[in-house]
Amino acid sequence: MKILYYDCFAGLSGDMNLGAMIDLGVDLEQLKAELAKLGLDHEFKLTARKDEKHGIFGTKVDVVDFNHDHDHHHDHHHDHEHDHEHAHGHASLRDFSDIRELILKSDLSERVKNDSIKMFEIIAEAEAKIHGKKIEEVHFHEVGAIDSIIDVIGTAICMDILEVDRVMSSTVELGSGFVKCAHGLMPIPAPATAEILKGIPIKSTIEKNEMTTPTGAAILKAYVSEFTDDKRFMIKNIGYGLGSRNLKIPNLVRVMIVEMEDGIGASDENKQWIMETNIDDMSSEHLVYAEERLLAAGALDVYKTPIIMKKGRPAIKLSVLSQSEDLKKLQHII
Repeated sequence: MKILYYDCFAGLSGDMNLGAMIDLGVDLEQLKAELAKLGLDHEFKLTARKDEKHGIFGTKVDVVDFNHDHDHHHDHHHDHEHDHEHAHGHASLRDFSDIRELILKSDLSERVKNDSIKMFEIIAEAEAKIHGKKIEEVHFHEVGAIDSIIDVIGTAICMDILEVDRVMSSTVELGSGFVKCAHGLMPIPAPATAEILKGIPIKSTIEKNEMTTPTGAAILKAYVSEFTDDKRFMIKNIGYGLGSRNLKIPNLVRVMIVEMEDGIGASDENKQWIMETNIDDMSSEHLVYAEERLLAAGALDVYKTPIIMKKGRPAIKLSVLSQSEDLKKLQHII
């Protein structure tokens, strides 16, 4: 089983993640070619260069916004803030519905489209809860800017290229102090980051900076199936994604392709997994068709449970029992 492990000792942001993916082996030109399918080449340029933090060499990624004269470095000081107060005009921002439409109209693969929308939904749901709005009413500030859009969709493209079977992560570093965003000074973690990371192990060290941004948190929430600091595995490849600031600790994220050793997942091939999703907008005929396809593709069992979602909406929880080797195939069908 091919596993991607995030070592988030210094947190995670969108641009750091892209740098790590390229450093791990994702071809920059292939990434650019996929991003070109969005039809936004007139708005940005993606650059990557080798650099170092505390003597550790890795890859630094920048998204150059053609509507502004500076590169965007939004790591470790919130997607709502760079080294100065954010000055995007409304013309350069997109809300959730705009971004979803942009993704759906593109020629990106279905997996990339679904993963990209999932990450933006995670952020939108967090913002909606914080501000007491419906998800359709959420107005993205900096997350709707071109640099954050490229960070999120670029991540989905890289994950598709890497074709990993499973994603794991260490405890997530948050930092401490306050961060300036569109709504003023906010405590670290920013409200959206804290909301997204509910149920995920976190920590804070001596750094008085924002170490994990909402975009970084959404990436982890969307992809990571297990958080563990027990690193009993065999490392196959390593990538380092660099941030912009010079901190007391190396400002980077380390990602690794690993194989599990005895004690953690060594017998993953013998494990069985349950995948579940809640569905409230599908006919019974389509559910039957989905069940037939899943069973034909190797699912050990498929069952449906009636549930009640928020606001009393009736729905169905679809549960799929799978062997490890069939996980990826069945995920794509779902």
